[in-house]
Amino acid sequence: MRQIFLDTETTGLSPESGDRIIEIGCIEMVNRRLTGVTKHFYLNPERKNHEDAVRVHGLTDEFLADKPVFAAVADELMTFLEDAEIVIHNAAFDVGFLNAELRRLGRRAFGECVGGIRDTLMMAREMFPGKSNSLDALCKRLEVDNSNRTLHGALLDAGLLAEVYIRLTRGQDSLVIDTVETAGQSIHVEQIDLSAFELPITVLSTEELAAHEAMLAELDKASGGKTQWRKLMA
Repeated sequence: MRQIFLDTETTGLSPESGDRIIEIGCIEMVNRRLTGVTKHFYLNPERKNHEDAVRVHGLTDEFLADKPVFAAVADELMTFLEDAEIVIHNAAFDVGFLNAELRRLGRRAFGECVGGIRDTLMMAREMFPGKSNSLDALCKRLEVDNSNRTLHGALLDAGLLAEVYIRLTRGQDSLVIDTVETAGQSIHVEQIDLSAFELPITVLSTEELAAHEAMLAELDKASGGKTQWRKLMA
């Protein structure tokens, strides 16, 4: 599966108010392995940055003045993204800006041009209800080194997102195979007879069961009733 990890930086927070994209960073992954292929653009937004935004990304109006406009890179960008699953943290924000840029050019909506969109913020909220799930918070929780991130940068953040995604989804794809082909050799992995093991069964006390139910109730409340076990029970 081909996935592209994408991040943008913008002049402000509202495409509806005319804010524009000033940086796009993309990193390619195929079958859960980074390929080393990237796309990175600085863009002239044809308007001034908000001061608060500059404090976040550090990209000044003077720096962006001689950069290409979005229209000049749109074909290259969308050809690169075509048919891939696009992974974004807080996808509604980035897709909203991309749709606004594409709409100015009379082009189709972003979601109609790619293979799919996956939002890691929504994934993290389901996995860690009630906790901070910003990219920085996830890096800390999942032990992804973001010590070089003093300012937001689209390509740097896309790379951090790829590492966060791998840790968020570990165990979802089976990595156990019978035979591995490497350097022209076939390595056989022995099968283990699990019937030889006796698993201990622990019986919980009434107090332990009550404490467990109380913890589940707190998690369910923090997630707004979106916990998976309630859906399965229903």
